[in-house]
Amino acid sequence: MAENSSFDLIVIGAGPGGYVAAIRAAQLGMNVACVEREYLGGTCLNVGCIPSKAMLDSSHKLEVLKHGLTRQGIKIDGNVALDLPAMIKFKADVVQKNVAGVAYLFKKNKIEHVKGHGKITAPGKVQVAAADASPRFLTAKNILIATGSAPIQIPALPFDGKNIISSTEALELTELPPRMIVVGGGYIGVEMGSVWSRLGSDVLVLEFLPSILASSDKEMALSLQKLLEKQGLKFRFNTAAQGAEVKNGKIKVTFKSGDETGSEEVDKVLVCVGRRPVTDNLGLKEIGVEMDGKGFVKVDKNFATNVPGVYAIGDVIGGIMLAHKAEEEGVAAVEGLAGRHGHVNYHACPSVVYTSPQLAQVGYSEEDAKKAGHEIKIGKFPFTANGYARATDETDGFVKVIGDARTDRLLGVHILSTHAAELIAEATVAMEMAASCEDVARSFHPHPTLEEAIKEAALAVDKQAIHI
Repeated sequence: MAENSSFDLIVIGAGPGGYVAAIRAAQLGMNVACVEREYLGGTCLNVGCIPSKAMLDSSHKLEVLKHGLTRQGIKIDGNVALDLPAMIKFKADVVQKNVAGVAYLFKKNKIEHVKGHGKITAPGKVQVAAADASPRFLTAKNILIATGSAPIQIPALPFDGKNIISSTEALELTELPPRMIVVGGGYIGVEMGSVWSRLGSDVLVLEFLPSILASSDKEMALSLQKLLEKQGLKFRFNTAAQGAEVKNGKIKVTFKSGDETGSEEVDKVLVCVGRRPVTDNLGLKEIGVEMDGKGFVKVDKNFATNVPGVYAIGDVIGGIMLAHKAEEEGVAAVEGLAGRHGHVNYHACPSVVYTSPQLAQVGYSEEDAKKAGHEIKIGKFPFTANGYARATDETDGFVKVIGDARTDRLLGVHILSTHAAELIAEATVAMEMAASCEDVARSFHPHPTLEEAIKEAALAVDKQAIHI
């Protein structure tokens, strides 16, 4: 394709939000280019969601083989050993296949993948710089920013890629660190801490707040915390990391808890304190795109910035920083450009913490429902009372259903279970369809399944549960 190419839409960023938006736009008849400076699939497919889940699953299977099957009469003869380089290679193979899948979808939908760093030089104009080629100059009717986010670096613990690392480097370690500190008890810190704890590291999580998973339902987060502590993960709350000193291959981390100070000597420090929007050298300030105090791009309900023809979606606009949220925003944005009605129901956006057990939620937490002014009623059902959970020896956790006491409207569902990521899908559909608690309670659920716990929790909202 010639220089100065013209398109209907240029998408900057090929993460889940960007590549899904590009595909949907192409399906709607647009001529689309997608500019990506690093890799197709973005953070999610390459150094985030997909590789971390491969590591979480592999480490979980190792833990099960070591400790989890004897009650079911299965004995493992010989040693169960960790081959960390092989595990990392498997993870890399998974990533490669997913990235190749995106490349295939671009080819199938006739989307041009423009490799390099995209910079908006004016409304409708993008300059693409690549290390191995001359700059390209593209024009388009509309530009969609989908550049995602990157790990936040804190001044006290600057990343060096070797000793003080982000989640990106934590997915590439080929030697097991005997001791590790994880700074941050959000979902990334808890997930990655769980991985390395199961693989054999002594892991301590330092969290500035009084509990893990600040955005989760407090009861559910505390229940998960207790289970992780039984597995060997350690937590120190109301604690701020003060600094680190590297000496003789070890890292001495100093921290402060209230008026008390302390230190630990470890082999790796993993910093997971959140993510920042990626807007580096995009030209946004130069063309007048408004951003908030934290650097997130401001958009309206149609994902339009204040500059005509420039739109933004995903992590770069803030809010819920999850891949599936970015995907839905990408679809909604380009459907709006095509004259259709695109909409994202953020209240029905699920989230999952992929520990073992997993913690999944959709809708309000108990605390947020009360803050929103709802008079609530709650139903719970433990997996210890679920037949299938007993049969598979996976009885940790419970389901919590939150309903409106006046209308019976389903307000939120929270699941702590080995398979919570799959189970939450039912609740997500129910939330999207504005179901009542009774709707869920009276729906068929096949027996025996873990899903029956959702039905029972919905019944328990009105004290009608059968099996407790």
